[in-house]
Amino acid sequence: METLKFKTNIKCAACVAKVTSALNESAGENKWAVDIQNPAKVLTIESAVDPATVKEALEKVGYKAEEIPA
Repeated sequence: METLKFKTNIKCAACVAKVTSALNESAGENKWAVDIQNPAKVLTIESAVDPATVKEALEKVGYKAEEIPA
């Protein structure tokens, strides 16, 4: 299974709630998590998904993601 990490502007639990349906649809339910305690607000995805798909899904709901190279 592939692991992708993104630096995001998802800052709080309300933000996580707002992106949940978009991430569930693009990455898969229970395949992602956002570490809002990390200063970089890291989104980790445990799924074989195209990074561009994740970025596009987040942009549609008003958030940004920058892939962190492995």
